[in-house]
Amino acid sequence: MNRKFGRKALLFFIAALTAFTVSCGSPDSEKKGGETDSERDSTTSEASLGETAPSGSGIDMSLSFAEAHDGFTTTLSREDNDDYSIPAPPEGLFDLVSYPSKVGDLAAYVSSDPGDGEKHPMIIWVVGGWGNGIDDFPWTYPEWDNDQTGSAFWQAGVLTMYPSFRGGNGNPGNYEALFGEVDDIASAYEYAASLPYVDPERIYLGGHSTGGTRALLASEYMDKFRAVFCFGAVDEIKYHNNTQFTFDLDNEDEYIMRSPIHWLDDIKSPTFLIEGRDGNSDHLERMEQASQNENIHCYVIEGADHFSTLAPLTRVVAQKILEDTGAECGISIAQEELDGAMKQEPSAPTPTMTARHLEDFGVSFACPYLWEIAENEDGSGLNLYSRYEEENPWDMSALYITAYTSEELTDLQSFGETMKAQGFTVNESSVDGRSAIDATAVSQGNDGMVYYQRYVSIQNGDGYLDFNFITFEDYTEEADLLFQNVIDSIVFDS
Repeated sequence: MNRKFGRKALLFFIAALTAFTVSCGSPDSEKKGGETDSERDSTTSEASLGETAPSGSGIDMSLSFAEAHDGFTTTLSREDNDDYSIPAPPEGLFDLVSYPSKVGDLAAYVSSDPGDGEKHPMIIWVVGGWGNGIDDFPWTYPEWDNDQTGSAFWQAGVLTMYPSFRGGNGNPGNYEALFGEVDDIASAYEYAASLPYVDPERIYLGGHSTGGTRALLASEYMDKFRAVFCFGAVDEIKYHNNTQFTFDLDNEDEYIMRSPIHWLDDIKSPTFLIEGRDGNSDHLERMEQASQNENIHCYVIEGADHFSTLAPLTRVVAQKILEDTGAECGISIAQEELDGAMKQEPSAPTPTMTARHLEDFGVSFACPYLWEIAENEDGSGLNLYSRYEEENPWDMSALYITAYTSEELTDLQSFGETMKAQGFTVNESSVDGRSAIDATAVSQGNDGMVYYQRYVSIQNGDGYLDFNFITFEDYTEEADLLFQNVIDSIVFDS
């Protein structure tokens, strides 16, 4: 492509790149972790307080939950599992590991060894929804009003483990809908405690929605967790989405063994139940009424729902974990702290970046982990874009990289003047010690949408390397921080 012509036709590039950006997405986007609104709605039916010993039960309620659980054999009405592949995690941030369990080795993402020779706290985070697998969900965009990623923990410096469970990702076993998964959480704890860089006395557990119910059952089952944090757990499994149940629906004991309200007195670790008023708060209040266990701490957040508590309050929990350094768990949370945190202004998340090296262009840089690289149709450059197409600055932004040879050379000053004539604001700059111009513009595409574009052209020997960023105008401020991070990371081979 002729460089000079390309500069004059820059606004046409915007339209072409925009069409590409909006149309691209992951064919596996429906597999992203977490719970949807429709799933959550199925958990909020009205219910009466669960009985301590339901009539017709064959379970000896004088047993502890651990004793009853270990002595019970679940009967599955169908064998559900999946073989979804597991994406490689961001290198240096998380490792993909296998942890041993009663049914065999299960996959997990685990924070990488910090390499400082110290032992650190870790939280095992169980996402919502009914899937038993893991995918790249932890590194997707954490919406402020629905952040199910658990990323607040590792962003704050708390080591994190995301376990998969039996039947997921080609793991041995089948989905057991909150029964065998409790054993898997216990196994995840044992694996985490075996890591040389993890403090076995400071392993925490947390989860949201179905994950919160799983975490609550695990707190009833074992006392090894330093503290447990359950967002949006239900009291009885029958109020979850029963289309996901894989057990004998005619056996009352199957429900009892999966319903936390029957086993609250067995909790020995500090366990914090948190939910928005407009979420499963009735479940939380029923559990609060059902037990006087001093290890259970309940918080209903007014003006919040099943999802909106997560972003602000997981950040509170992360700080509590970092500050909990005594011989025994010293975490306490006041209702006022949580209410105050809900009033804070949303903070712009920082994407997980991954290193890229383009040998043909002789350059390395970092870009969002979720961004794919593909050669554009005419072979003149590379397109970088998110594998998802959610409405946020990470997924609705793109990067177009082009290199130019000496035959197509136009000096930076002349190019800058051309761009100014096309409505760009142009500044002289320097990238990795090389002369560059940094130009920005807001333009309307052929589709009538308004876009923000940032165009960085870097002189590299006798040629140029151009980084052409684009996003929707609404995302300008946050996306520009992302663009700047990419620009700051650029390093040429020589």
